[in-house]
Amino acid sequence: MTPSVMNIIALYALAVSLVAFFYIGRDKAHARHGEPRTPEAVLWFIALIGGSLGMIFGMQFFHHKTKKISFQLTLALICVVQLAVLVWVLKR
Repeated sequence: MTPSVMNIIALYALAVSLVAFFYIGRDKAHARHGEPRTPEAVLWFIALIGGSLGMIFGMQFFHHKTKKISFQLTLALICVVQLAVLVWVLKR
């Protein structure tokens, strides 16, 4: 893979991680104020398309979804799949 492609992938992952971080913080704020929440499926989708690191950092920063085991397990599965895809792509 050329350096420019790697840079594009890294910038994409950073951008989606920032979106994920924002969404987990927004969901926490909505939870505190009794406002409509972001569906977990939306949060998982954002993580799946490359925002898993931002989601993990957001969970720790905002102390949100840290006790919900089902959410954490799904996020962990997404991370494992992403790691496997990354290893596969880098080995090609």
